[in-house]
Amino acid sequence: MSTPSVTDEVRSALAENRPVVALESTILSHGLPPGRNREVAERLEGVVRAAGAVPATIAVLGGVPRVGLTPTELDFVCDPTNDLVKLSRRDLGAAYALKRDGATTVASTAALAHAAGIGVFATGGLGGVHRGARETWDVSADLDVLATTPVLVVCSGVKSILDMGATLELLETRSVPVVGFGTDRFPAFYRRESDFGVPWRVDSAADAAAVVAAHRTVPGSAGVLLANPIPADFEMDAELHERLLAEGLELLRERNVQGKEVTPVLLEHFHTASGGVSLDANEALVVSNASLAAAVAVELAA
Repeated sequence: MSTPSVTDEVRSALAENRPVVALESTILSHGLPPGRNREVAERLEGVVRAAGAVPATIAVLGGVPRVGLTPTELDFVCDPTNDLVKLSRRDLGAAYALKRDGATTVASTAALAHAAGIGVFATGGLGGVHRGARETWDVSADLDVLATTPVLVVCSGVKSILDMGATLELLETRSVPVVGFGTDRFPAFYRRESDFGVPWRVDSAADAAAVVAAHRTVPGSAGVLLANPIPADFEMDAELHERLLAEGLELLRERNVQGKEVTPVLLEHFHTASGGVSLDANEALVVSNASLAAAVAVELAA
């Protein structure tokens, strides 16, 4: 792996054992519309700082993995005319060699964060096992990376297009602890609860940090998934959510959309067909996750 280029601020924080939170860039380049994505980038870094941690947004620019972005680099990532490639972990080598600009997914962000020495990462939703995976073998690389990379990932569960039960079973198989934050039910991204429970629950950042610290003493330990429900005020109405999901799944079938193009197409449908409700929800949950991740990072550093 190419050695990540780390900003002075992030490098100093790591050297001094101060809390740092990694943030992905795919949500900025592919998950939110132009203009709003830059506002969200600023807001995410702001809530991390407000909690007492240092933000480290991650991307690949000119073939170089960047851990921590300058305002100018954030502008570049958020500008759709720059056509950043969506990079999972498997794509990093090719992007380095071909000197491409790319936005990092959960898998690649976790890998690069770990390479830089960052142990806490906040995102929106985790990838997982897709519906129909028995035939397509479509399983997100996020799960495999989480199983082999000792990074805490704070998210709001998985997107509703996925097979949630199969995703949780695979996480159990790969020995990844799933911990609910203030909940006994696994969050479903736009919805606070799914039909599935979580094996462990914590109700404070201090307890979450204690679980992570103890888990890291286990030989061969994987990462940890901290599932944080979307703030109640931004939870999507159940009826609206089910209608949008049914429409989105039909749209995917009609267009024969598969692989890594599934999530952008589905999100675009939710954003356009919900009248902006899903955009507000998406922003609220990722900001909440960044704030929680920072609080846990502070506890871990202490």
